[in-house]
Amino acid sequence: MKILVKAPAKINLSLDILGKRKDNYHEVRMIMTTIDLADRIELEDIPENKIIIQSHNRFVPDDQRNLAYQAAALLKEHCNVKQGVIITIDKVIPVAAGLAGGSSDAAATLRGLNKLWNLGLSLDELAELGARIGSDVSFCVYGGTAIATGRGEKIEHIQVPPSCWVVLAKPVIGVSTAEVYKNVDMQNMVHPNVDRMIEAISENNYEKMCNSVGNVLEAVTFQMHPEVERIKEQMKKFGADAALMSGSGPTVFSLVRHDSRMHRVYNGLKGFCEQVYAVRLIGERETLE
Repeated sequence: MKILVKAPAKINLSLDILGKRKDNYHEVRMIMTTIDLADRIELEDIPENKIIIQSHNRFVPDDQRNLAYQAAALLKEHCNVKQGVIITIDKVIPVAAGLAGGSSDAAATLRGLNKLWNLGLSLDELAELGARIGSDVSFCVYGGTAIATGRGEKIEHIQVPPSCWVVLAKPVIGVSTAEVYKNVDMQNMVHPNVDRMIEAISENNYEKMCNSVGNVLEAVTFQMHPEVERIKEQMKKFGADAALMSGSGPTVFSLVRHDSRMHRVYNGLKGFCEQVYAVRLIGERETLE
């Protein structure tokens, strides 16, 4: 038996760091939402007790380093499953981009295998397992729009943000999340107004949402990779209503309300970046079929 599962990317509309934790992670508070840029995961049941990863993308590992592999292994162990699975990842989300592509693949694998193997776990149970794999996996299990706290694994759902286009551009560089967090300067940090973003979304106020975007990691990544800041400046120049780096980068996204403006931003960025996407903001939660 085979099933297909979508694994949508996420963007951070707001990302703040509250402090350093005893476990060496940072305490965060952020607003995440899903967008219509998604990997496609095919899961095929096999009788052999093994996990096989397949992908045409050379940057996708086919062993235990792959988060989808880790998700399948964790689920097998947790539910004492003796059969195996072939996981085929059709990669659309750029790798190491600040868009939670690997985490979303893991989350989609958890949801899909729950159905394929008739395990009967709830989304809450799957999200709890996902938190063991990575900080963003819990959010990706649910999808939608949420306030994430702790190290990103504590999820509080909020309503869907105002509808708009999201234009994304990823430069041809990789950014190490660990390296970015290591260089965070807690003393001189300019904190975004996360509460104002929550208000904007609850009021369905697009203009207020655009004026409330913020990411404390931008300053760090911009210093390490000035080309990321240049992309953000170009987005503003081409007429984006708002522009922000997602996660630890290097992807920068812009929010655009009108189709004509979206095409202008998209076409303008194509001259600067190879990987440019124009997608809709989804913001709606996943369901268990």
